[in-house]
Amino acid sequence: MRIAIALTFSQHAVVKLLGCASVGCIPQPFTPLWLSGILEIMFGSMLLFGLASRSVALLLAGEAAIAYFTMHTQQGFFPFLDDGTLAIVYCIAFLYLSVAGPGAWSIDAITGTKPARAA
Repeated sequence: MRIAIALTFSQHAVVKLLGCASVGCIPQPFTPLWLSGILEIMFGSMLLFGLASRSVALLLAGEAAIAYFTMHTQQGFFPFLDDGTLAIVYCIAFLYLSVAGPGAWSIDAITGTKPARAA
């Protein structure tokens, strides 16, 4: 699941950074669209390979939630009316991955990285 989610999520970054599909442009550097594309490609790649997966997944869940509330709710609150269903699904999937962990096929598992536990 981690690999499939990371691959599909990273496609959004490629579209944002190499040309906006809806506008036909390349975003200006340091705009919100450009910054979200950079975060998505960087953290999506880290999640794909399972590097710092729990922290990265939590950050991406926040980014997906921000995307929903800043971009999609302008057209209405309900996800089926404002095209925000995918942002909500990504947010929930990233929250799940932040709790479940990266799985056996990850850099975290190979290196033996474990989440910090409270003493």
